[in-house]
Amino acid sequence: MTNTTVFTLQTLADLVGGRVVGNGSTECVEARPLQEAAVGHITLLDDPKRIAQVARSQAAAVVVEQPVAEATTPQLVVSDIHAAFAQIIRQFRPDIDDVFQGISDQARISPQAEIGEHCTIHPGVHIGAGAKIGSGTTLMPGVVIMPHCRVGSDCHLFPNVVLYPYSVLEDRVVIHVGSVIGAYGFGYRQEGGRHIRTAQLGYVHIESDVELGAAVTVDRGTYGTTRIGTGTKVDNQVMIAHNCQIGRHNLICSQVGVAGSCSTGDYVVMAGQVGLKDHVRLGDGAIVGAQAGVMEDLSGGEVYLGSPATSQRDQMQIMAVQRRLPEMRKSLQRLVRQVEKLAARVEQAEQAEQTKQDDRDSRAA
Repeated sequence: MTNTTVFTLQTLADLVGGRVVGNGSTECVEARPLQEAAVGHITLLDDPKRIAQVARSQAAAVVVEQPVAEATTPQLVVSDIHAAFAQIIRQFRPDIDDVFQGISDQARISPQAEIGEHCTIHPGVHIGAGAKIGSGTTLMPGVVIMPHCRVGSDCHLFPNVVLYPYSVLEDRVVIHVGSVIGAYGFGYRQEGGRHIRTAQLGYVHIESDVELGAAVTVDRGTYGTTRIGTGTKVDNQVMIAHNCQIGRHNLICSQVGVAGSCSTGDYVVMAGQVGLKDHVRLGDGAIVGAQAGVMEDLSGGEVYLGSPATSQRDQMQIMAVQRRLPEMRKSLQRLVRQVEKLAARVEQAEQAEQTKQDDRDSRAA
């Protein structure tokens, strides 16, 4: 990526409230993590033992929490290196909202919609009648807000996000590219050999400080609400079906599928590709490991693995047995051979005894 922006180290130090150790007039043309740093870059060092790697990278400067005596590279000392480095990166690669602000005349906004103050609405946005957009919210190109949706303050919807009618987003919700909120749930009944869609009259309610990744789908409730609780973070390509009630501060990783009418407590974690059958309940603090299949309610405060999912303790025992299967198979084969030999001996003994009995019977006759 070509970048013509240049900042002196002292300028960056003033920006983040840090202090310079070394040459403050050092020029920085880009900010990169240590594994990508090169000539002219400012980088960060969260482990002083890796200071030699900074020198090898030939980076112009390094952000540190404490001065490193062995460093030959100019240092920017701050109390929180990650917060400071994020702020520095934004100087070289500004958020798009810093470039474009206001309401584009190429956005289609219904006269019956209400738009709050200080919103950023990009070209190609469509906002339907009766929709309400809170102050400071950003809608990027291609976002569709259907009629009667409510979007809170300081939300950020990335390109091509779609909100079906009556969807509710509280404050500071972030939704990434291509996610669809409020589509019809997958509910059908069979009549005369045909699948007929059941009622899809509910909506989706997403509480404050929720972040949804790219290509997430959250279906509306059948009659009521599909709800995602405050502070929950959802990774890319997650499916949450109709009537689900997701608790507060959950972490839901990529490719999770949650079937209809499931519910979770607070601080639940679902790792990648977890699947929940319908009407399952996960308790507070439950952690479900990757690719687990949840077929029944799970209590809170435990780790669950496997398909069907069971407690980590049970799964460890199962895995221990599975690892021993080759050895157990060989042992079983040895036992089978031994039993076969014993059976042959017993048969020979029985035949010998029968022969003796036949001889006795013959002499007696």
